[in-house]
Amino acid sequence: MPQPRAWQRMLSGRRLDLLDPSPLDIEIEDIAHGLAFVARWNGQTRGDHAYSVAEHSLLVEQIFGEMHPKTDTKWRLAALLHDAPEYVIGDMISPVKAAVGPDYGQLDDRLTAAIHIRFGLPAVIPALIKKQIKKADIISAWLEATQIAGFSENEADKLFGRPDAAIVRGLEIRLRPPLQVRRDFTARHAVLLEKTP
Repeated sequence: MPQPRAWQRMLSGRRLDLLDPSPLDIEIEDIAHGLAFVARWNGQTRGDHAYSVAEHSLLVEQIFGEMHPKTDTKWRLAALLHDAPEYVIGDMISPVKAAVGPDYGQLDDRLTAAIHIRFGLPAVIPALIKKQIKKADIISAWLEATQIAGFSENEADKLFGRPDAAIVRGLEIRLRPPLQVRRDFTARHAVLLEKTP
């Protein structure tokens, strides 16, 4: 019996092996396209467009930069790419990840390492940087929950913690067409990559 196919053909023409992903098979255009069409919150958000993982990633990078303005540009790039594996595995909400078990985490780790290497980052980023990106990610989740996912602030506070008012002041979730988000994600990646030593 033949082995099941474990690779995905990308629009760039690359074939990404999910069991052994090669950095050579990763293109930013594929990532940006995939993330722009993957809905966060399982699509359960208000608005005329889904809130995409690409839009979320742009917001997380912005929040991370506000919180750590003197950090190396490479870590801002890591923040932008923090959910990049979801371009092939989709955005699973936390309860689904828990139900799938450790195999999900291993797949995510393999893809993350290949993506990081492709763009000049260490395969595994330092624990402190990862923790800082996660904090920006949680702040983004609080904003998304309260602005577009129907959560009250009290509910969001219990799930994510109350963010510092100075960090979230003026941040507004934007719902935009996927192609516009894809373009902005690719452009931001290019700026950060150019500034990364």
